[in-house]
Amino acid sequence: MTAFPGSPRLIKGAIVGIDIFNPLASVIVFQYNPDKLTRTLQAQASGAGGDRSEALRLKGAPMETIKLDVEIDATDQLETANSLATSMGIYPQLSALEMLIYPKSALVIANTALLAAGTIEIIPPVAPFTLFIWGPKRVLPVRLTDFSITEEAYDVNLNPIQAKVSLGLQVLSYNDLPLTHPGYYLFLAHQVIKETMATIGSVSNLAGVAGGNVKLL
Repeated sequence: MTAFPGSPRLIKGAIVGIDIFNPLASVIVFQYNPDKLTRTLQAQASGAGGDRSEALRLKGAPMETIKLDVEIDATDQLETANSLATSMGIYPQLSALEMLIYPKSALVIANTALLAAGTIEIIPPVAPFTLFIWGPKRVLPVRLTDFSITEEAYDVNLNPIQAKVSLGLQVLSYNDLPLTHPGYYLFLAHQVIKETMATIGSVSNLAGVAGGNVKLL
């Protein structure tokens, strides 16, 4: 079906795992954007239960979590006899998401060899630098905290061809990342954009407060 020529071009959300050893391993562009997502912000107040003079102080950016459901479906690709869909279904897309919480097998093997050689301390592998992209104004460093997959249909080889994935993400702010990490500055840029949006919203709403005759400062 051809889209109406006057309809706006839809920007698709995505989750991207950046790994210098395998940059294409975890690039997940949403086939269908979720109808909704839930964001929860918890203030990081330093004065809770303490001195009254500290009641309004903040330790940093709020802790933010995001929950969303993503649908993945190979029906359209199967109708056009797409070779990847007919041979593997949506297994590659699901695997790309799952790899965000797996250590690299090469590192697991290397650590196993070090343990066998008598190394006492093994440093845990670092997860891919993960970005949640929801339009140009929200590009956020995140950590995947909750992950459930409901596989709803299969092909004759038991490859999944329809699934719903529920994701829980924790936004990583400058409270969580070192100064040298690119995510530190990415979140800072996100906050600057948010401050600009808040200013635009406040200016447009001020006229509605008591007919615009209220001076707040």
